[in-house]
Amino acid sequence: MTSQFFGLNIAASGLRAANAALNTTMNNVANANTDGYSRQKVKQEATDALRVFATYGCAGAGVDTIAIERVRDSFYDVKFRNNESLLGTVSQKNYYTKLVEEYLDDDGTTGFSSLFNKMEAALESVMTAAGTTETKSTFVSSLKSITEYFNYVYGNLQSEQADVNAEIKLCADRVSSMAQEIATINKQINIIEMTGTTANELRDKRDKILDDLSKIISIETKESPVVDENNPDRVTGATRFQVWVAGGYELVDTYEYRQMICVARDDDGATNQNDVQGLYEIKWGSASYKDGDNIKELADFSIDSKLIGGELQGLLAMRDGNNGQYFHGRSSELEEDSDGNVVVRVEVTDSYLTDMTKCTLPEEGTIKIGDKTYKYDSWEYDGEDFLFTIDDTTLTSMPDVPRNVSVGYSNDYQGLPYYMAQMNEWIRQFSAQVNEIMIDGYTSDSLEGVFLLTGNMDTNSGAQYNYEQFTSLSKNKGYYKLRGGNFTVNSVVADDADRIATKADLTEGEAEFMNLKKLKNMLDNEKIFRGATSGEFLTKVLADVALNSSNAGTLEDTYSALEKTIKNQRLSDSGVDEDEEASNLVKFQNAYTLSSKMIQTLTEIYDQLILRTGV
Repeated sequence: MTSQFFGLNIAASGLRAANAALNTTMNNVANANTDGYSRQKVKQEATDALRVFATYGCAGAGVDTIAIERVRDSFYDVKFRNNESLLGTVSQKNYYTKLVEEYLDDDGTTGFSSLFNKMEAALESVMTAAGTTETKSTFVSSLKSITEYFNYVYGNLQSEQADVNAEIKLCADRVSSMAQEIATINKQINIIEMTGTTANELRDKRDKILDDLSKIISIETKESPVVDENNPDRVTGATRFQVWVAGGYELVDTYEYRQMICVARDDDGATNQNDVQGLYEIKWGSASYKDGDNIKELADFSIDSKLIGGELQGLLAMRDGNNGQYFHGRSSELEEDSDGNVVVRVEVTDSYLTDMTKCTLPEEGTIKIGDKTYKYDSWEYDGEDFLFTIDDTTLTSMPDVPRNVSVGYSNDYQGLPYYMAQMNEWIRQFSAQVNEIMIDGYTSDSLEGVFLLTGNMDTNSGAQYNYEQFTSLSKNKGYYKLRGGNFTVNSVVADDADRIATKADLTEGEAEFMNLKKLKNMLDNEKIFRGATSGEFLTKVLADVALNSSNAGTLEDTYSALEKTIKNQRLSDSGVDEDEEASNLVKFQNAYTLSSKMIQTLTEIYDQLILRTGV
């Protein structure tokens, strides 16, 4: 038979359970608008029944309040974070591609097509006005406007590349900071949960950080219980929590974490002719690494991986995207130049590598031979193979042959290097065609013609490349050194417009303009750039950038819509519904009231039992 006070214990357990449920409900209501908060509920179960040795066998002993737990489905967490990674990638591509589109957009006044049309009109004026000095000056000025247009756009693209590069470092720093925070929270969670309770708020905080991290870089997580080494059957309550990023790099292992460290390339360590100085390589370091430590001890992070994901993937695509065209070949033999320097001969198979109008090799930079990296001081193209002169300071061991060779890496997105290379290709093709016509002609007063288009050797002086440097066969580089950043009009013609070669034949009269007619015919008919005439340059390049912008914009809209859908699915499970909580409040209030009523009833029974029958 049960004790007369048995019912009081049952009522007290119900009172405690209802009180815990009421408090949890109020906590949910208070955090209804807290970002990242997961709805909580009280987990309870019936207390083990007692044998009372009566005809009914066992008697219920009330309720046990086991725990207060989060309501959260890890399935939706994985879906949300995978989508965030994709959204982060396309949002960065969309933003920076739209900037490129704005730089190239023709507003009817200062855009390429407008300037090119003005130049053609000025050329026709020279032809129809019998070549007066005024019309020639106007033509030279219009040609100068085109070169300045390319200087401006090229400078903007390089500035954008520098901005993207700075944002890459910001992303890497944020990843490292989040890793440290996750490791700290892991320790706090384990300290609490080893006492047998659940650290709900800390787990919510960690999940919020993981959500934010997934937009920067792709992530995977795993949590496993920690068992007692001395008693494998006993779970300690602590867990091992691991985070991997970019398809396999372990960022966090419970209390330990790693850092993503950005290391600027040396001034002579470039991998693309058009890159700004100081682009970052990403290294993988321990938590103890600090600025000033030896970077040679850091592991490499594969920036060419397609599994990086997130904003970092999109930023790398914009900064390094070369449409898959980069220098690569195979070393065939080692040679020695007249100064005793080691020269590596490299065979290439892709035709675009031997076309100097498309060449993007830095004059000096970093070359990878096999699994070793060297710096080279210069390179030449002998018409068949490339010859790289290795920098002695990096020659710790002789390069191996034959080995695969590369400068830079393949990034198949059409990013900033791609658009700069397209500009350079047009400039080189156009300059070669124009200069060839001009150099073969004569001025109106029968002087030999001079070339029109060239490039500044550097920004600190007025020195320009001469025609022989562009056409010399000694190194087969052609117009390689001419780029959007240094494109300009020959100073001889800029200072004296009468030096324009208007005549095709020395015996022609002053008013003849057959050489300009050749130039006009070239502008109208010669397919110099991707199967198009000179004036159609913008059409071709804008088609690329418009397509990329459209694709990125469409994907961003798609992933943004999916983000909302998945977030709503997750909120339907773990979010706080105020109407539901209001209903729960009434339900638990009634439970609390009934338990209290039970205690009141039992009090009256005990009063009768003790005072009236205890005489």
